[in-house]
Amino acid sequence: MGTMNHFSLGWLTPGLSYAMACVGAALGLRCTLRGLSATGATRRNWLLTAAAAIGSGIWTMHFVAMFGFTVDGTELRYNVPLTVLSLVVAVLVTGLGVFAVGYGRHRGPALLAGGLTTGLGVAAMHYLGMAAVRLHGGLRYDPAAVALSVLVAVGAATAALWAAVTIRNVYAAGAASLVMGLAVSCMHYTGMAAVHVRLEPARTGLGGAAPMEFVFPLAVGLGSFLFLTSAFVALSPTAQERAAYQEAGELAIEELAAAADQGGAGRRDPHLHGRAA
Repeated sequence: MGTMNHFSLGWLTPGLSYAMACVGAALGLRCTLRGLSATGATRRNWLLTAAAAIGSGIWTMHFVAMFGFTVDGTELRYNVPLTVLSLVVAVLVTGLGVFAVGYGRHRGPALLAGGLTTGLGVAAMHYLGMAAVRLHGGLRYDPAAVALSVLVAVGAATAALWAAVTIRNVYAAGAASLVMGLAVSCMHYTGMAAVHVRLEPARTGLGGAAPMEFVFPLAVGLGSFLFLTSAFVALSPTAQERAAYQEAGELAIEELAAAADQGGAGRRDPHLHGRAA
C-alpha cells in the first residue's frame, strides 16, 4: 500500500485550486445570467461561454490540486489523451446542463436536469483525470466515498445553476461563487479520500507526461483564459445597460429635434411678421 500525501506543497495547491474553482464558477454564473436575459444567437454564445468557464474552472481546480498529490515510492505521470479527454468531457457535459437551464421551459425540471447532468460531468472529469495518472502500481476506490463525491458534485452543480437563474445582486452572486468553489473543492478531496494505491515493483518506465511538461502549461493557459474572459464580461454592458444607453440616445435625439424645431420657428417668425406688415 502506497503512502499518499495530498498536501505535499502545503496549503498552496488547495488555496490556488479553490481560487480557480471560484473564478470559473463566478464567470459561469455571470455568463449564464447574461444568456438568460438575451435571445437568439446572443443567448447561445453566452451559454457556450458559461460552459467553457465552468468546465475549465473545474478542470483547472482538479489538476492544480493534483500538483500537491504524491505517493511515496513512485513518481506520477499523466496519460495525455485521457487528460485532454477529461477537459473535453468537463466542458461538454457542463454545456448540456447549462443549455438545459437556458432553454428549459419549466424552471424546476430544467434545474434538476441541468444539475444532474453538470454534476455527473464534474464527477466524470474527476475520475477520468484520475484514470490518466500513471504510477508504479494501481489505484482502487472506496465505493461509498465515490458515491458521496458524486452526490456532492450533483448538489454543488444544482445549487450553482439555481443561483445563476435566481440571484441578481452582484454581492450575492459573489457569495454563491465562493460557496460553489468550496463545494467543488470538497467534491475533489472527497473523491481523493476514496483512492487507495497498491504499489508494484518497477519493471519498466512510466509512460505519459510529467506534470510540469504538460499539465502545468495547460492549467496556466486555461487560468489565463478564465481571467481574461472575466475582464471581458466585467467590461461588457448588460442587457439593462444597453437598453438604458439606447433610451438615453433616443431621448437625446428627441431633445435635439425639439431644439431644432424651436430654432426654426424662431427664425420664421420675424419674416412672417414683416410680410404681414
